[in-house]
Amino acid sequence: MNHSVSDKLENKEQDITDQQSSCPQANDLPYINRVRLAPRRKLHQEFTSSLKETFFPDNPLRPFKDQPRSRKIVLGLQTLFPILEWGRHYNLHKFKGDFIAGLTIASLCIPQDIAYAQLAYLKPQYGLYSSFVPPLIYACMGSSRDIAIGPVAVVSLLLGTLVHNEVDSAKNPDEYLRLVFTATFFAGITQVTLGFFRLGFLIDFLSHAAVVGFMGGAAITIALQQLKGFLGINNFTKKTGIISVMRSVWSSVHHGWNWQTILIGSVFLVFLLVAKYIGKKKKSLFWVPAIAPLISVILSTFFVYITHAEKHGVKIVKDIQKGINPSSLEQIHFSGEFAAKGFRIGVVAGMIALTEATAIGRTFAAMKDYQIDGNKEMVALGVMNIAGSMTSCYVATGSFSRSAVNYMAGCQTAVSNIVMSAVVLLTLELITPLFKYTPNAILASIIISAVISLIDYDAAILIWKIDKLDFIACMGAFFGVVFVSVEIGLLIAVAISFAKILLQVTRPRTAVLGNLPSTSIYRNIEQYPDAKKVPGMLIVRVDSAIYFSNSNYVRERVLRWLSDEDEQLKANNQPRIQFLIMEMSPVTDIDTSGIHSLEELYRSLQKREVQAIDKRAMNSISWNFCGRITHDGAMRFCS
Repeated sequence: MNHSVSDKLENKEQDITDQQSSCPQANDLPYINRVRLAPRRKLHQEFTSSLKETFFPDNPLRPFKDQPRSRKIVLGLQTLFPILEWGRHYNLHKFKGDFIAGLTIASLCIPQDIAYAQLAYLKPQYGLYSSFVPPLIYACMGSSRDIAIGPVAVVSLLLGTLVHNEVDSAKNPDEYLRLVFTATFFAGITQVTLGFFRLGFLIDFLSHAAVVGFMGGAAITIALQQLKGFLGINNFTKKTGIISVMRSVWSSVHHGWNWQTILIGSVFLVFLLVAKYIGKKKKSLFWVPAIAPLISVILSTFFVYITHAEKHGVKIVKDIQKGINPSSLEQIHFSGEFAAKGFRIGVVAGMIALTEATAIGRTFAAMKDYQIDGNKEMVALGVMNIAGSMTSCYVATGSFSRSAVNYMAGCQTAVSNIVMSAVVLLTLELITPLFKYTPNAILASIIISAVISLIDYDAAILIWKIDKLDFIACMGAFFGVVFVSVEIGLLIAVAISFAKILLQVTRPRTAVLGNLPSTSIYRNIEQYPDAKKVPGMLIVRVDSAIYFSNSNYVRERVLRWLSDEDEQLKANNQPRIQFLIMEMSPVTDIDTSGIHSLEELYRSLQKREVQAIDKRAMNSISWNFCGRITHDGAMRFCS
């Protein structure tokens, strides 16, 4: 090619215009608007525009435009601390809703925090610590009105498993705790970095199907881990795979199970499930499942205390350290081998925490019809985890169960998180000694009842009906978590998600179009059974941009369509294909590799004696066909 693509386009436009003007039937043809290339821009303008569209599609600096300096400072503070904006309009009516919601989620979070700390191989007080400081910071910096902050089951299990693989919590508890704080610090750094540099789209690479499978597998793994406390087993495997867990359970059936523990766990598990069922059936009784865990803890603790069941093999929580969060800044590794390990674990835990919190925030924002800024949310979550790592907390994020209760309890703003933190503070200062006789079995029952809702059967069935490849990603993540480990399941989920993206990029969909009877409309013959092919013509639609990664596939696929059609026509003694029309309306972009591939396609058509159709013939078929190969190999677009 001696001329540029644009030159060929312009020359071909002129040739066709001349042909139309000299043709006797030209006046009978409808008018076709010319399509021009976009105006050329300088390199730095094009680069700046692309960068802005990628990282700043919402134009976050728009409110600062043409504002005085003092106003810009105020807007900057309100952007960083949204409480300064909505706090001006706060009133007693809103506080009533937030106060009731805060008390309700506090009654749910206290027993859950104690239980989730055990998932992370930590002492109970660290779960309570993580529901005191992080919610206060999020209330000032977060933009969601409904999300309830604190430890969650999946992140607790993931963090505990990853850290335990590096340091044994039983043999070296001090170093284990230091690595937990280090991982929490780097989880916060990861979240702040993603939010500050507006890289939140990276978490979207973990597809919804993979998240559904991962969460379902994690729920089953968490429930299986609770069999130790539920059955009263002393020697239990540290592995999370279902085979190792079940082997550990059945090997101790004759000498390791404790019937008193099983009785306590079973009775209260049934109570918790019935309470959850009541709340699900009647929305006005949302407070029943919310307060049920606290009632279970109180009753079971009182029962163990008066019967001295701990002397009969019932494992209890024992002492919970009294007082507010001690400083842990000096325990964080900022350099050395453990800093690298903490960074690796923190990145994984931080990404999973972000995925869960973002999904929860968007869900409730949509239900209440308000907007949240995903990048601000990441910064808020990151700052609270950084602060949490320095105040004896581990990774906190949005809890779906608590957020749902918070929503149904009538929360108005993030003040409900402040109320919850105040209740947790009072618990740490006054009530923790009362949890001494709380049986581990009740904590196991609370966790099992909480994680059941993470198994989304309906979503898995819908994924199967819509996209079988998505279902493979879902099941891959699910079985990876259940049969191997949480980190392997997560790795499978990410790998399958990326594989799907690559497959869709390198193998775009193509379709053969046919004419709908008595219309000038052409549709996919597989989706429209009534669509009829045009004799002697093959009409192919390309449903993707054409660039280096898929250009060869598009060319080969079109040629394969031609070969298949010719074989079918030959078998039926019908005329062979003489014309090829490529419908390229969905093609939003094409690079030089795509153009060269289409040129090669044209040369292949010449060898097959398949003609490129001219504009008038194309118009006689349909006005909206917009792509074809001209005789000199250039690309011709028309509307």
